[in-house]
Amino acid sequence: MLTLIAAVAENGAIGYENKLLYWLPNDLKRFKALTTGHTIVMGRRTFESLPKGALPNRRNVVLTKNAHFIAPAIEVFTSLGDALASCTEDEEVFVIGGASVYREALPLADRLCLTIVHDTPAHADAFFAWLNPADWQVESEERHAADERHAFAYTFVDYRRVTRPRLP
Repeated sequence: MLTLIAAVAENGAIGYENKLLYWLPNDLKRFKALTTGHTIVMGRRTFESLPKGALPNRRNVVLTKNAHFIAPAIEVFTSLGDALASCTEDEEVFVIGGASVYREALPLADRLCLTIVHDTPAHADAFFAWLNPADWQVESEERHAADERHAFAYTFVDYRRVTRPRLP
């Protein structure tokens, strides 16, 4: 199963200057709970934005045009197709960014786990892939108000594809 997971502002923004737009502790907990024990696929710039490198207790797959790129505890592939071909049929795979990897993976995805942040940031230079609403059905939705630990209201929304994923 291929799942895209992201925190997305109401205008589709996901990042600015290779950094996340929002610090939402509950979103980070959800991300960890969903991805731990599974494979995560990311672009090189997303990998380089991780403060401690490879995320623990996950198979870390990094996509880059540089086949000689190395870092501890990662596997490198030069294409999404090759990365996905290295996964077993029963392996749960999460695409965690960035924007170009989301765009490429969206037509293949079975599921989306999005945190919709009820805000429009002043600055953004990375945006989530456009979704065709006819392709997706809301599976679950959980709204949260802003509080002392979360500057913005947000909603966890899980989608399941209702049309067949398109093969590359």
